[in-house]
Amino acid sequence: MTQATVNSLPTKTHLSVNLNKVALVRNTRHLGIPSVTRAATLCLQAGADGITVHPRPDARHIRADDVRELAALMKAWPDREFNVEGNPFQNLMDCVQDLRERQLPVHQVTFVPDGEDQFTSDHGWNLPADNERLRPLIAQAHALGLRVSLFMDAEPAAMAHAKALGADRIELYTEPYAAAWGTPEQATQLARFAAAAQAALEVGLGVNAGHDLNRDNLAAFVRQVPGVAEVSIGHALIADALELGYTATVQAYQTCLSRD
Repeated sequence: MTQATVNSLPTKTHLSVNLNKVALVRNTRHLGIPSVTRAATLCLQAGADGITVHPRPDARHIRADDVRELAALMKAWPDREFNVEGNPFQNLMDCVQDLRERQLPVHQVTFVPDGEDQFTSDHGWNLPADNERLRPLIAQAHALGLRVSLFMDAEPAAMAHAKALGADRIELYTEPYAAAWGTPEQATQLARFAAAAQAALEVGLGVNAGHDLNRDNLAAFVRQVPGVAEVSIGHALIADALELGYTATVQAYQTCLSRD
């Protein structure tokens, strides 16, 4: 790693809380509870660095009005970030265009290659095969003033392609690491993700990470994978909050992210 890269490494890994599962529970009834905006407020008050949502075309959890209401809420938190993720060939670009037209804050879009009926995100973009499809959408997001992150598997060779497309960051799809946690494959997976992150840093990309990170496996990941600027955590964090409450849970995750 070059000295310039070392000097540009983030000093803190930010925690962005994904609220999809709060919306999923709410959508099972017509009572408006639990409140997505209330959950966001409690997480931000507890020290979360940002909020993430992944609206899907079928509105199975986060809905279009949730995205707008959360963006309006984020105006009161100018030092925090709002990340909207999804497939740019589905509803994502219309969603962020709407926020911009309403002059509501959104800081980052994360492009995820999930199908409309896909249970959850389970793979990254295939670069260079997807290059020409993604290039104009990255340019469109940049024209809206947004940082672009591409959801990627831990493949070092793909990072130069992501940079050439104009991406600002990549988000490492961390499920393989989480699945290997506590097994003989753990060290191998950590080394694989560290190599991918280093390759991204070397070409000038920022590094995000997310999927199945939790209080058990998070600290080892951010300490051994270089330059992780942000983790986006939803399922495990919301599950922990059911037992511990939002405040204690966010604080516990921030402790995991401490590099002291």
